[in-house]
Amino acid sequence: MAFLAVNGLTSRYDSSKGSVYAVDDVDFSLDDGESIGIAGESACGKSTLGLSIIRMLVGGKTQGEIIFDDDPILDIDENIFNEKFRWKKISMVFQGAMNSLDPVFTINEQFLEVLKQHNFEGHSKQVISDAMSSVNLDENVLKKYPHELSGGMKQRVVIAMALLLKPKFVIADEPTTALDVLIQAQIVNLLKSLKKSGMSFMLITHDLAVLSEIADKIGIMYGGQMVEFGSSQEIYKNPKHPYTQGLLESIPTLKGGKPKYIKGIPPSLLEAPTQCRFIDRCPLVIEKCKQLPPKFKTDTGYVRCWLYEDK
Repeated sequence: MAFLAVNGLTSRYDSSKGSVYAVDDVDFSLDDGESIGIAGESACGKSTLGLSIIRMLVGGKTQGEIIFDDDPILDIDENIFNEKFRWKKISMVFQGAMNSLDPVFTINEQFLEVLKQHNFEGHSKQVISDAMSSVNLDENVLKKYPHELSGGMKQRVVIAMALLLKPKFVIADEPTTALDVLIQAQIVNLLKSLKKSGMSFMLITHDLAVLSEIADKIGIMYGGQMVEFGSSQEIYKNPKHPYTQGLLESIPTLKGGKPKYIKGIPPSLLEAPTQCRFIDRCPLVIEKCKQLPPKFKTDTGYVRCWLYEDK
């Protein structure tokens, strides 16, 4: 039994113009201790996928199946999920550390508020101290307000906040965005050390280079769907979906050569399209692409592309 299994997950937002399928029929699984990287362009459904798993999707509706540690967590009552799972077993580092901390409270006060919201009854001082230690921050930081911290320190604080109750699985949404390259490297090294301690991650990012250092498995999102899923090694060495290939070709390399870019723009997610969502940008279109492709098995996962129908 997988540590985390997501099957047919669909999350939509209903609007006056129709339903926006931000996540559409997503499948993947992780074993205990494994981490997954989620990559793709902006507005492809990455953050909605993370919020759906931790059941914090505001204004949206989620269907499908999520099995976490043998428990079907989408079927659990909200109060029970908040009491037994959220932050205790699954937590989240939200996108934009600069905006996720309250400017009028000290860091310690914000930690205490998190513990209060999740009905923690133990020794809060020790729990906070352990969380600060896990991200290599001095306890003097607890007395400070967010504006007194650098961007990198704020990011570490937000990560420490997610680690307060020692969850098994942490969803990190763009934890290195808006940080300079040196601070990015520090955050990546921090995540790697936490992974070595046995923690599992979902790392959501635009940066495929970062994923190569942390993720055991990778899911490529496009137009609300996971168009390719597999082991990190397979995705990087033998990418199958034309979109995955395009993403990797857009990364500068030490060998030189001009990075390529993917022409066009992503599709609208209003109402689910009935054809391949990459059809307007794909250089390898065939007649069958006018139909929505199913998931074709690969060595370690699957790919949504008609080019692999008979392989």
